[in-house]
Amino acid sequence: MTTTGAKPPGATDEAAAAQAVRQMFDSIAPRYDLLNHLLSANVDRLWWRRAARRFRVTLSNPDAAILDICCGTGDMTMALLKHRPPTARPILAADFSRNMLARGAKKFQRSNAVPIEADALHLPLRSASLDLIVSAFGFRNLANYEAGLREFHRVLKPNGQLGILEFSEPGGLIGKAYALYFRRVLPAIGRAICGNAGAYSYLPTSVGNFPPPAEMLALLASTGYTQCAWSPYTFGIAGLYIAQRSTVA
Repeated sequence: MTTTGAKPPGATDEAAAAQAVRQMFDSIAPRYDLLNHLLSANVDRLWWRRAARRFRVTLSNPDAAILDICCGTGDMTMALLKHRPPTARPILAADFSRNMLARGAKKFQRSNAVPIEADALHLPLRSASLDLIVSAFGFRNLANYEAGLREFHRVLKPNGQLGILEFSEPGGLIGKAYALYFRRVLPAIGRAICGNAGAYSYLPTSVGNFPPPAEMLALLASTGYTQCAWSPYTFGIAGLYIAQRSTVA
């Protein structure tokens, strides 16, 4: 791969990259949901629901320990909760952006989820303690992708599942039209709605820098995961990576 992780403008190392990402999401948190639903014409809701259904067997187990990492404002958490029994263990919803997490916490205030302010690269969880980790559109913002996968591997139980829902770059005419929208239209709308074009200029850059599916699958395999696969959503604009923690530490 050409990059080890997210590289926001001006960041010279991983610590600076993480700090820049945190500050960026803290700043756009108040308008984040409105803008995302508007920009995707609510297709993002379909992606969350489809990803959640993929793990419905694990989610239906009331004793399963589940983490939504990089949970943002909690929409993926809410999609996962639809498949949880009323008396199940709470879903852990973690993010290192305090402002994003605060908005998520309001959504599942009366639901069976617990918000945790935590860094995905340094999770405050015991090794081999989780049955499922899900991340929706947050993994590509990690300062080090390999370190993130290794940390997820640490806290997953043997044969535990990992799901990463992320943007991709489709090819062909759809890819060209999508690239034009993503790189030109989206930052302008972001500026108009939340007064921050930089955050929405970073988005297409971060997607362009993220490993394509074949490289991401190879990275998953090299960090100790088995049964690695990728399912494209909406012509490949997004897709779900699934993997299983190996039984070997």
